Amino acid sequence: MPKATLLGLLLIFAAPLALAEDSRPNLVLILADDLGIEGLGCYGGVSYRTPNLDRLAENGVRFTRAYAQPLCTPTRVQLMTGRYNHRNWLAFGLLKPGERTFGHALSDAGYATGIFGKWQLTSYDPPEFPGAAERRSKGMHPKETGFDEYALFHALHTEDKGSRYANPTMLEGRAGEPGELNTYPGRYGEDVWVEKILKFFDRHADRPRFVYYPMALPHSPFEPTPDSADWAPDRPAKNDPAYAADMIEYTDTAVGKLMAGLEERGAAENTIVLFYCDNGTDQLVASRMRDGRTIRGGKGKCTQTGIHVPLIVHCPARFQPAVVGDLVDASDFFPTLLDLADAKHSRDALDGVSFAAKLTGDEGPTRDAAFFWYDPRPGVGKESFERSVFAVNKTHKLFRDGRLYRLGAKPLKEERIGRDDWQLEDLAAAAELQLTIDEAMKGVVEPPMVDAYGAAVTE
Repeated sequence: MPKATLLGLLLIFAAPLALAEDSRPNLVLILADDLGIEGLGCYGGVSYRTPNLDRLAENGVRFTRAYAQPLCTPTRVQLMTGRYNHRNWLAFGLLKPGERTFGHALSDAGYATGIFGKWQLTSYDPPEFPGAAERRSKGMHPKETGFDEYALFHALHTEDKGSRYANPTMLEGRAGEPGELNTYPGRYGEDVWVEKILKFFDRHADRPRFVYYPMALPHSPFEPTPDSADWAPDRPAKNDPAYAADMIEYTDTAVGKLMAGLEERGAAENTIVLFYCDNGTDQLVASRMRDGRTIRGGKGKCTQTGIHVPLIVHCPARFQPAVVGDLVDASDFFPTLLDLADAKHSRDALDGVSFAAKLTGDEGPTRDAAFFWYDPRPGVGKESFERSVFAVNKTHKLFRDGRLYRLGAKPLKEERIGRDDWQLEDLAAAAELQLTIDEAMKGVVEPPMVDAYGAAVTE
């Protein structure tokens, strides 16, 4: 056969393969920092204007039982590795070196991968904190996490982190490179990161893209945003909870800018955007609900206000608008991203249950309960915390120590039930949740019990 004819046949047969490769969706996972469901209008909140997120929910799939750990590092480690914390926990502010993240998996699947936002998983404790020498620089550097490019706040030592908001500082680099610290005078962190995400989309238009955007907002310090009346990046910022409303609303603004940029590039139709949060709202923030309740944030607590968070998935070209009541926890994102990317990757080491089928209304695996192994120690500021192991289903919450709570019909409500007051449905729920805890703990040697300084303690 003539070479020209053979080449033509190869091109004909290769074209469908290339088309299939190119048709895989882009993936953008946004993780807000400290925002419970009461912060968004689409979940019944009325204290803040969140039109962009409400629009994503209206045109997307909104989950009503999404859960996160009560604090950021426990959630972020679980999210990125797809594994519960008792399998890979080191300390607060650290990701265990050698862990395989969804960045590695999506990169292996042929995606261009980028991470832009907050890191805080390499080194956390200040040098003067007792026991800090045992933990400083013991986490994973972003250059090792499977992302082709990174631009991250607090990627090195705490004392080097600078600002995340006005005049932001971030470590920028590529996979395998140590990166360099850059500061952006007069700019606002979220604006810079959104611009970087959009430029990342521009640079890698030849293949599908995965962006992980762990936002800084609306975490304290509570400071003015560019939409605040007294925004002045050239003056020292205040730390006043009165700015919490501005910061929650600017969370929405940043998401809106990102979506508008994707639309301008013609990339929105083939981009699946997932919006999730790492824990409940700061305890200093009180928010009103449409049903008349005022909700005090529960960040750090194992209450519903500490763990019940928003989850919105948006891609109208692929998913019909829906409200889904299935349970989701942080470990579920890894297998879900693999499914959405049609990535062939072993699931054996993952605890998560993919919720990809729920996005199309198809039958698929279902999570009966969410499991929590929560102990944010050791680490600065964690002196008042203790270990909590519990599980949650649609009606109840059971702690390993035997405490049982009924979840109310209204979101975020819960009621502890004394053992003498357990009804048949309580007994059945407790038995099911105990099985969840037992199964999750089976064959696992828990991390040692330590205090905030890393010294051994007994229960």
